[in-house]
Amino acid sequence: MASEFSPEMVKSLKQKVFTSARDGMAISIFAMLWNLDAKIVDAVLNHYTEEDGQKTTPLIIAARNGEDKVVQVLLSNFRVDHEQTGTVKFEGYVIEGATALWCAAGAGHFGVVKFLVEHDADVNHPTLTNSTPLRAACFDGRLDIVRYLVEHGADLTIANKYNNTCLMISCYKDHRDVVTFLLEKGANPDCKAHCGATALHFSAECGHLEIVKELIKFGASITENDHKMTPLIVAAECGKSQVVNYLISLPECSKKDKIDALEVSGASFANDKENYDISKAYQYLKLAMEERYRDPHNIVHKPHYPPVPAYDNWVECKTMNALEAIEKNYGALHMESLAIRERILGADNPEVPHPVIFRGAVFADSARFDRCIALWMHAMKLRQRNNRAIPKDLLRFSQVFSQMVHIGVRLEFSPILEVLDHAGKEIERDMERMGKEDEDYLALVEIYQTNIHTCLYLLVIALKVTKSKEELHQLHQLVYRFLRLKPALKNGYSALHMAVDSASIVDDFHVNDVVSFPNSPLAALLVRCGADINAQDHVGNTPLHVIVRYNDPIDDFDTLHQIILSLIRGGSHLDMRNSERKTPMQCSTTGVAEVILRQHNQIYLKCLAATAVRVHNISYKGLIPQFLEEFIELH
Repeated sequence: MASEFSPEMVKSLKQKVFTSARDGMAISIFAMLWNLDAKIVDAVLNHYTEEDGQKTTPLIIAARNGEDKVVQVLLSNFRVDHEQTGTVKFEGYVIEGATALWCAAGAGHFGVVKFLVEHDADVNHPTLTNSTPLRAACFDGRLDIVRYLVEHGADLTIANKYNNTCLMISCYKDHRDVVTFLLEKGANPDCKAHCGATALHFSAECGHLEIVKELIKFGASITENDHKMTPLIVAAECGKSQVVNYLISLPECSKKDKIDALEVSGASFANDKENYDISKAYQYLKLAMEERYRDPHNIVHKPHYPPVPAYDNWVECKTMNALEAIEKNYGALHMESLAIRERILGADNPEVPHPVIFRGAVFADSARFDRCIALWMHAMKLRQRNNRAIPKDLLRFSQVFSQMVHIGVRLEFSPILEVLDHAGKEIERDMERMGKEDEDYLALVEIYQTNIHTCLYLLVIALKVTKSKEELHQLHQLVYRFLRLKPALKNGYSALHMAVDSASIVDDFHVNDVVSFPNSPLAALLVRCGADINAQDHVGNTPLHVIVRYNDPIDDFDTLHQIILSLIRGGSHLDMRNSERKTPMQCSTTGVAEVILRQHNQIYLKCLAATAVRVHNISYKGLIPQFLEEFIELH
């Protein structure tokens, strides 16, 4: 009876039943639960256990692990809810809202699937991302489970939150037998995901030739995705030669589409990190040129596209003779290919920047930093112009700038200013993105914080580079604009807090060769440009509270001294108290910091008055202006 079980006993029972379910100990579960009060059984079987990143009930974990005997015991003997949902992990993905049937289908446990369906489990119960058990089975490529679910009412048309259908995931994962079955059962090959891609796009992207043929056989249409890319162009951009060769052989492929596909194929092989093949690149570019001139009465001339400065103002070859002249000139072929990709795919296509960045990295590896910077700047501008996040671009610049400073290569100040300008705009956009309810807030916060760190790296680098008075003025303007945004980390740290904290993160790829914290020149720059000297983090610490805890004052006395001076001269209040009611002096971890503070101890009359009000418990709330109340509370 329930009265015989203490809370501790019920807690222990929950753990024992879960462990038995996880490990397939069906008889033990039956023995533990048989003849118990129904309320206790319900409490045990509805209890969620968190383990290895999963949050599951006994039924869900048993189904996930394929423990069919456990599932049978639970469903046949106890009133367990087979529509319970939990959080499980599959191939690195965390799935929230998964039922026991979804888990069994995704893990390929046919016996468990069959038993659950026989006990009226909902074959269309979706996860939080609207993934059904059928989609899970399609992902795993289990035709037997797919067929069984469809025969028992699984809906082929239900798509996940990205509007990806079961057919799409089967095509992407290269499960040809499942694809054929779904098509035979009436799956629509022309459904579009939110990005505009169809099943044909997904199979072409992955180079699954036989599935491409199967889709064409069932009448799949050649349509464009949201970036105006057909499956043919997608295959060409991804270097999937077999798919390209097949699709251009189809009678419905126009001459223009064929030429574009051949040129994009060649251009991609010339600047693809994973599929780099300069010989194949030239072969495809030559095939495209031959196609342009195949009919002397109907020559397909290249359209004009303005030269891109980042590509060395390269003008594309317009004749076979011009192309043959650069066959062995790999540098020219690289620029030819970048120009072709941008012309055909379009400057707003998100795939265009990747090869540009790759080519820039190759230049950086050979110490041709001017060419690297030009290409990376172009890629970053393309991304930002199309409202795409650029945290990696900004960090990449801080890395290459640091490398140049470290090895003593001349670094012009103008590109640093330009990158800082883009960084400031990006932080503004980060704040806008975080304010939208439909965005992934936590992921955006991480990007935002990364960008704040990168801005500080760039500012430290900027201070190490020779600059004119006009450039210094421009730097101050950018820093002022940056500070007006009031950038802050999750712990409430302002840029000034970060500048004076030895724990501030520094990227370890070249950046840490020239950037370190605390950083007195950076702190002075931030103070000069209007940083809030007395800004408080979430536990009430000001930058002065932070720097006095610096534990390396002997070896780096000058840094400690200069930062404290900058803060005090900038108006830092020495008597401000944090949430522990401690002043900076009381937070000092070394005698050196205390000595410096005493040497420059300047407490204003208004601070003494505020402290007196607090010490003597004088009533003030509601009797003075709000800003004075806030001032008193800081002391």
